[in-house]
Amino acid sequence: MVSNTLMRIVAPCWKPSVEGDHSNRDGDVTGRADGLLWYKDSGHHVNGEFSMAVIQANNLLEDCSQLESGPISLLESGPQGTFVGIYDGHGGPEAARFVNQHLFENIKKFTSETHGMSADVINKAFLATEEAFLSLVQQQWQINPQIASVGSCCLVGIVYSGHLYIANAGDSRVVLGRLDKLAKDVKAIQLSYEHNASFESVREELQSLHPDDPQIVVLKHKVWRVKGLIQVSRSIGDAYLKRAEFNREPLLAKFRLPRPFDKPILKAEPTISVQKLCPEDQFLIFASDGLWEHLSNQEAVDIVNNCPRCCKKTSQSCTS
Repeated sequence: MVSNTLMRIVAPCWKPSVEGDHSNRDGDVTGRADGLLWYKDSGHHVNGEFSMAVIQANNLLEDCSQLESGPISLLESGPQGTFVGIYDGHGGPEAARFVNQHLFENIKKFTSETHGMSADVINKAFLATEEAFLSLVQQQWQINPQIASVGSCCLVGIVYSGHLYIANAGDSRVVLGRLDKLAKDVKAIQLSYEHNASFESVREELQSLHPDDPQIVVLKHKVWRVKGLIQVSRSIGDAYLKRAEFNREPLLAKFRLPRPFDKPILKAEPTISVQKLCPEDQFLIFASDGLWEHLSNQEAVDIVNNCPRCCKKTSQSCTS
């Protein structure tokens, strides 16, 4: 069962659509409403409608979310599409904000260069964004060494030419609501899987990539962590676990490993899936782990499906 408090907080993500723009509707001067830091309850893009919301868990908001609608290339006359990004920051907001500013631009760039969308385009865009952020870390190392410990999980969805591209690096998740005609109900289908050391498959992947390191994953306070420090195995940023040159003083001692490493411990490459959209596909829910820790896939789908304005070709986005 989901608590009434959580339901009250989450429900504004999917309030009925009414006339006008209702960002922060009924909120106080800080923009808070019904437990949300910010929300937009109805908007339009080339593939349908969307809503977005942020529930702030920390004193400093470290997350960003993004929706772009229009040409998914540098050519204004190019094919139209929809881009959704959920960037769940940790250690600080810098990485999530950087990704918010650069990842979509890199996707447009590589889409233009290759004259079309593909998994390879998305992978190149993730890696280019990663390299650019690591360059920023290098530039700021002497004046702001703690930026080496800042990272962001990244979940991206792209609707383009009748196909859905999903790319994930981290522990956010996207769930599809698909109509089951026989049952006359909308079923939840999980489209991405978390790169979190709590999953045995992730621990096995880490161990296979680092066979000579028996401490690559450590059970600490009943939680599996990579090197005893972080739960996610993929991210953009976290330079202190990507390049040994950043895992030393003046970085805080709690982030420094006792021995240097010769290859990245975390990866920035996303796992990518591509599928053709069908008429039974009703909506998508993108969210960080803050939502999925409290709602099952089907519970989230039921909330959206029972919303009065829910209709075919609607895309929902929520980050917490």
